[in-house]
Amino acid sequence: MNLTSWLIIAGAVVAFFALIILVLALRYRKVGPNEALIIAGGRKRTIALADGTTQKIGYRYRLGGGVFVWPGMEKVYVLPMDIIPVSIRTPEVLTNGGVPIMAEASAQVKIDSSDETIHRAAEQFLGIGRDGIRDVVINVLEGKVREVIGGMSVEEIYRGRQEFSKRVIAAVKEDFHAMGLVMLSFALKDISDTQGYIDSLSKPMIAAAKRDASIAQAETEKESIIKASMARKEAEVARLQSEAQIAKAQWENEAKKAESQVFVNTKKAQADFSYELERNRISQDLKKEEAKVKQVEKEEAIKTEQLEIARKERELEATVIKPADARKYQIKSEAEAEEFRIIAEAKGKSEALKLEGLAEADEIRAKGAAEAEAMMKKAQAWEKYTQAAVLDTYIKVLPELAKAVSEPLSKVDKIVIVSGDKDLGTTKITGQVAQVLAQMPEVVKALTGADIREFLKTKLSPEAKDAKK
Repeated sequence: MNLTSWLIIAGAVVAFFALIILVLALRYRKVGPNEALIIAGGRKRTIALADGTTQKIGYRYRLGGGVFVWPGMEKVYVLPMDIIPVSIRTPEVLTNGGVPIMAEASAQVKIDSSDETIHRAAEQFLGIGRDGIRDVVINVLEGKVREVIGGMSVEEIYRGRQEFSKRVIAAVKEDFHAMGLVMLSFALKDISDTQGYIDSLSKPMIAAAKRDASIAQAETEKESIIKASMARKEAEVARLQSEAQIAKAQWENEAKKAESQVFVNTKKAQADFSYELERNRISQDLKKEEAKVKQVEKEEAIKTEQLEIARKERELEATVIKPADARKYQIKSEAEAEEFRIIAEAKGKSEALKLEGLAEADEIRAKGAAEAEAMMKKAQAWEKYTQAAVLDTYIKVLPELAKAVSEPLSKVDKIVIVSGDKDLGTTKITGQVAQVLAQMPEVVKALTGADIREFLKTKLSPEAKDAKK
């Protein structure tokens, strides 16, 4: 078989069981506690009656709750078990004295809950419902009320309604028991007649009541007037006596108040004095206690301050002194290291400077020696220069000097010369340059101390020439 076949079989089985559960659920009947299920059908059962006999029945019952009813075999009926209120109103019924009256009454009836009465009620009322039971009860109850009315007089019924109700309940008890019913209560609500008999019964009593009431009222008024006069007299006497007693009481009260005031003032003065003494004593005690408290507070404050000082010392030692010592040792170590470094660097620099000075001195010495030698050779060369050579050297230098003097003028964009002479301005410029060049021997003499004029005069003089010859 494939999977589809197995699924079909499983679905059929589930549907079958679901159908069975649905049928069972539909066949399970439930009722409330005020109803009884009568299940007819099935096997016969034997029940025992109250007289000791047995009887076979073809039904079973369940008072409240639920029961399963076999489909096709049993049928369910519902029997109401709650109270059925009944109201009746009889037509005119002759009493024992031949007076026709009408009665209106109400009752509460229900099916009894014992096994025998339920069986009897099921046999007689099953299927007719509450209305059918009410109709039967009304018929039976109305007949029994007529029966009781016929056995009593109007006066007995009018004055003894409870007795009337008891007779009715006793009259219907046997019939209701045979039908499985029980009467819970019965009440005669009203009786009336169309002949005015009941009203006539009340008229003599009403007249007698009115007469008695008038007499009683007159007697009451008489007694009231007499008593009022006596009361006024007694009230006046009592008032006068009361006023005298009040005056006496007031006088005695004032005297007692004065004595009491003296006593109160004395006691008050004593109390004030005692209060002052006690207050002063308590104040002194309080001051002593306050002094003790302040002393204790001072001692505690001193202890607290000492502890705080010790704590601050420890805190200072932990947070300042020890870190300061550590910092001091660190600074000292760093200073020693820096000192060693500076000394080492100074020694190094000193050695370097010394070596550098020696090198520079050697260089200067060598340079000076070279320059001295060059100067000596130059001097010797100058000594050997002839007049033509000196002139030639001087003449070669003059263009360079003229260039150096006139070079600043080349950097000027525009020159304006203001002069009253007839000569051109350009000739003045060249004349000024020539004057500057003429001053060059003086400038050289001022800067170097060498007098070129004397040197040239000496070299070019006839005596120098003769000496060379």
